[in-house]
Amino acid sequence: MFQMNAFLRSTEIIDWEKPEVLRLAKSLATGSGDELVVARQCFEWVRDNIKHSCDYRLNPVTCTASEVLAEGTGFCYAKSHLLAALLRANSIPAGLCYQRLSLDDHGDKFCLHGLNAAFLRDFGWHRLDPRGNKPGVDAQFVPPQEQLAFPIRLKGEMNLPEVWPEPLNIVVQALRSHRTFDSLAQHLPDVPLIGLG
Repeated sequence: MFQMNAFLRSTEIIDWEKPEVLRLAKSLATGSGDELVVARQCFEWVRDNIKHSCDYRLNPVTCTASEVLAEGTGFCYAKSHLLAALLRANSIPAGLCYQRLSLDDHGDKFCLHGLNAAFLRDFGWHRLDPRGNKPGVDAQFVPPQEQLAFPIRLKGEMNLPEVWPEPLNIVVQALRSHRTFDSLAQHLPDVPLIGLG
């Protein structure tokens, strides 16, 4: 079990102490001491202002929170790194979580989808999905309800239950080993699930 302070640290990937990340985090909190308002503003800013690399066919492939902010683009994993950084910079514990989703709507091939969980005083751990909305995708901040980008629909899909203080190594390796969005899109990380009959 992780200590709560692990979900507040600035790290190599969740690098909220970088001046540009910290400046944005503080500007999003300006004028509000309400944790839910700050969390919503951070979530909506990342969801709406950082372009999803595949939706917009954008390079480069980003990983750290500061890279995502500088380039204005990222895959779901990278966008979740920036949201975690903005929340942590505002003293809201934030971690990374994942779904395993079908890539083809038939359950023949799967990948991980990255999202966040924030620890909100009134609700506990609450999942947020900043991947970016588009037709058929409508992620919102409406605690205590969760409104994520993708529902679990098919055999083999799953909400992975863990909340991690750092991204999974397989995710970081994927982001670091591909230079273009289309290359990564062909090699998205997956974690096979044992015992799903």
